[in-house]
Amino acid sequence: MSGLSADALSARRILIEANLTPLQGSRFQPTGFPSLGAAEFTGPDGTAMLLVESPQSMANRLEATIWDDARDDLIAALDGLPFVSTVVDGRGTDSIREAHRLNSPYLIDGIKVRLQERAGISGKKAKGKSADDEDADESSGVDVRKLARAVFYYDPNSVLHGVFLEKIVGAARLTRVVSAFIEARGVRAVESGGVKNDRIDPKGKAKGGAAKGFGNVPFSRTEYCASEITAYFSVDTTLLMSYGLGKDAEELLVALALLKIRRFLEGSARLRSACDFDVEAINTRRPSGWELPSAADLEGVVRNSIAACRRGGLFADPAKTVV
Repeated sequence: MSGLSADALSARRILIEANLTPLQGSRFQPTGFPSLGAAEFTGPDGTAMLLVESPQSMANRLEATIWDDARDDLIAALDGLPFVSTVVDGRGTDSIREAHRLNSPYLIDGIKVRLQERAGISGKKAKGKSADDEDADESSGVDVRKLARAVFYYDPNSVLHGVFLEKIVGAARLTRVVSAFIEARGVRAVESGGVKNDRIDPKGKAKGGAAKGFGNVPFSRTEYCASEITAYFSVDTTLLMSYGLGKDAEELLVALALLKIRRFLEGSARLRSACDFDVEAINTRRPSGWELPSAADLEGVVRNSIAACRRGGLFADPAKTVV
């Protein structure tokens, strides 16, 4: 198979690291968390560390690499790959761009019954339970293999990035196959600030004052510099193979995960206006001696795998399920 060696498919995990550096200067702005701010921590050896980008944020960024805003559709190389979409108040959304994928509140009610039927999950509600209760289904467990096949049928990306379908049954969960995060070592805070100048009313005497944007408004800003910045990527092929999806589906998902990683590293490493990275080196930790294929090679593998999955009846037809 061109572009994807047997080593990648047989490895228990594919582990990739990329050395990053600020595109200009030495400062960068990490992700922030409500009531916490930047996620600073101390490493086991006492090194000052920083979580630059969280796994949940990176999942969204990896998914965004395969969406073409100009087409308002998947990139051309992924034509024929299934996903679920809907239109709400004249605005479209879908399982690629929704934060919870198939479990989005805009999608799940429209696809729930079809997922239940394909996964062999009873739709019968437990006595005294409402449809929104986590344990609403009487099933004591879920056949994860059947669930994975059902999810793959409608949206392979939800298999890659994981999904929690508690509206079907509380145990209906697929764990992330591909995950990523960015960490910085040897960090130091860089404090700066500025002021929003009001040429007309510097003291903000107008009604509403600073709360309405009047007056000179000073502000502080915290950025960071670091001795090392590293993006980490993991593809859990052992977990993927445990679903028993078959060779064509497995090759598609591994190639798709690697394509997302490659596309992120080649053009999506601008995380925020003050957080723009250049990729200095890409290192494969596992499997040993293996190299991440080019985007062109991976796109070829994905196209062939999509065609094979379609011939095998593994995909919804049409590929886009509108709910």
